[in-house]
Amino acid sequence: MRIIKLYLIIALLIVSCKTAQEATIQISQEITSPQIDTRAIQGGMWIPSLLEGINEQEMFALGSKMTAKDIYDVNNSSLKDAIVHFNGGCTSEIISPNGLLLTNHHCGYGAIQSHSSVEHDYLENGFWAMNYAEELPNPSMNVTFIKRIEDVTSLILAGVSDEMTETAKMSIINKNMENAVKLAQKEAWQDANVKEFYKGNQYILFITETFNDLRLVGAPPSSIGKFGSDTDNWMWPRHTGDFSMFRIYADINNKPAAYSKENIPYKPNHFLPISLDGVSEGDFTLVFGFPGRTNEYLPAVGVAQIVDLLNPAKIELRANALGIADSFMRTNKEIKIKYASKYASTANYWKKWIGENQGIKKSKAVEQKRALEKEFLKIVEEKDLAGYKTLLSDFEQLYKDIENVSLARDYWSEVALRNVELLGFSFRLYQLEQVFEKSGAAAFEKSKVATLSRFEAMYGDYSPTVDKPVFEKLVTIYAQKSPKEYLPATMLKSNFSTITNDIYTKSKLTSLKGVQELLTGSPEEVIKKINADKGYAFGKELHTMFYTTVEPKFQLLNLEIEAIQKKYMKGLMEVFPTKRFFPDANSTLRVTYGQVKGYEPADGIYYNSTTYLDGVLEKYIPGDYEFSIPQKLIDLYNAKDFGPYAENGKMPVNFIGTNHTTGGNSGSPAIDAHGNLIGLNFDRVWEGTMSDMNYDPDICRNIMVDIRYVLFIVDKYAGATNLINEMKLVHPKK
Repeated sequence: MRIIKLYLIIALLIVSCKTAQEATIQISQEITSPQIDTRAIQGGMWIPSLLEGINEQEMFALGSKMTAKDIYDVNNSSLKDAIVHFNGGCTSEIISPNGLLLTNHHCGYGAIQSHSSVEHDYLENGFWAMNYAEELPNPSMNVTFIKRIEDVTSLILAGVSDEMTETAKMSIINKNMENAVKLAQKEAWQDANVKEFYKGNQYILFITETFNDLRLVGAPPSSIGKFGSDTDNWMWPRHTGDFSMFRIYADINNKPAAYSKENIPYKPNHFLPISLDGVSEGDFTLVFGFPGRTNEYLPAVGVAQIVDLLNPAKIELRANALGIADSFMRTNKEIKIKYASKYASTANYWKKWIGENQGIKKSKAVEQKRALEKEFLKIVEEKDLAGYKTLLSDFEQLYKDIENVSLARDYWSEVALRNVELLGFSFRLYQLEQVFEKSGAAAFEKSKVATLSRFEAMYGDYSPTVDKPVFEKLVTIYAQKSPKEYLPATMLKSNFSTITNDIYTKSKLTSLKGVQELLTGSPEEVIKKINADKGYAFGKELHTMFYTTVEPKFQLLNLEIEAIQKKYMKGLMEVFPTKRFFPDANSTLRVTYGQVKGYEPADGIYYNSTTYLDGVLEKYIPGDYEFSIPQKLIDLYNAKDFGPYAENGKMPVNFIGTNHTTGGNSGSPAIDAHGNLIGLNFDRVWEGTMSDMNYDPDICRNIMVDIRYVLFIVDKYAGATNLINEMKLVHPKK
């Protein structure tokens, strides 16, 4: 019966003139898909070179018409050739034969800000290059392609045995990784690196190609690109046009080159056609990009520590820093421009941690992990798997041991490194002093030049007026709530109001001119001057405590935890051979597949999968920095002038799906069943931010800009038809 059915399918495909590739895919679906539970196959961040087999079958079951080789192929053009790591932190995709890149507005925000001024405020008004000559260079930015992926596990683990200490193991592994990189076959302009997967149970080599001439092409005003700003961040329903456009330039041979007026637009091996047909509930979606970091296989005790202790501490610190900055940004336009990018970056994870905690509790993730661990231990005992019997008790003890030092580490990171800028400046000087002590005058002079260059950029967006109250508030919390054994003596009984006034009145770290004066002279003179500065002296005590006490103890305990985690990961895959295990995200190229789908965040509430421009007008608040919109957008809406991008007379804006994403997936393309671009990933729903530790297909949703909204803004709002004309627009559903 099955054979007859197969012949009938083939005959029907021939009659309907389907291509051979489509025939193969549909046959595979008919044979393998019906038995797959589509809910069970949602989630996961998969290595694109290893999709053949079960992942390919799962994609077919969800509606894909692509083969694994359509997605990743070393020898032929494939989707991977259009996917780019954007400036080390986001993802972007090529959408024209002339190297035109699409990414998020928030990913390009720093570049847009750097080109902005009070006279030419591209953050407020947007920017559109109408020809190549108007595109703006960004010397410090780059994009990276993945050219080849190879499994090198056996090479990296050669010489490693269970009897070795963890330090000895890592020494051999690191040397083997260095050798693998040296021996990798690649072109002179390419790079190689090795990353670990499955907590060190697998190692993969990546051959990459980096382009350093990246130019800003277009960006909507922030009132479109950041519509809803921090209030709507991580939320659904969403109405944000979170996109910007850049272009890759190459030398005359289409190879990477430093910025030059002689460079020409890059010619890609593949670019993404753009679908004008939109999405419907249940449509297949593939998100292709560079997710940053997840911890899906943490033990219950580790997740509980994050949710109950570490996240609340960081949330409190950032809430205070944000509140102070916001009070200045609302009344001073210059400060608003200076702090726009920093504020958005700080607010992003502050709100994410809040949602993450809520999602972990709502999904009962800790309880689910404890149930899995109980089942794991039961099977281990039944099968007498001696190597795994103490793993869970080891976790309990180690997480107890590391609790205080982890908290102290987070307090230092949030206060002394990230959110108090003066202390961040002091940290740069602390590093410089360490260079002198460890490597001498020549190394110091070289490092000083680099430090001064970084300071020029950092002080360009700095205001001591904002930083001073942030310093006083956050240092006070640090002193009160960080474990006392990890605080310098001067922090235990201090009047921080007096200290703050003293530092911000007398320290030269409050201005670029001041820090340049500190760094003038011989190495010995510089070291003497910076140590006499009150701001540096205060910061140095915190940094010294961190590097002499906090970090060594944390790394020692964390090394033990990682060793247990590696063994636990191996044990999980051995004890549960039929369960799906994907490697945690580590900023390498991944595929995640799912479907367009609404969800139920709470009892009695159901969210549809798509939002429209109607919702933008419903949220519109004239003059509000989060919910105001340009008059031209209002006029286009009132006239229903949507061009060919509307759906039943309405303009789609955002949609959600079940793709498993995280930080780093910002800017990732949302691709349809045929390999066409349908959207641009930019966020997750608040209830689903816990997917970094616990993906739940009922709760977790990624948020995407509908590509038709992008085209509408570029075409009808900006009038940048030159950009539309270089894209390939298709109708796969018609």
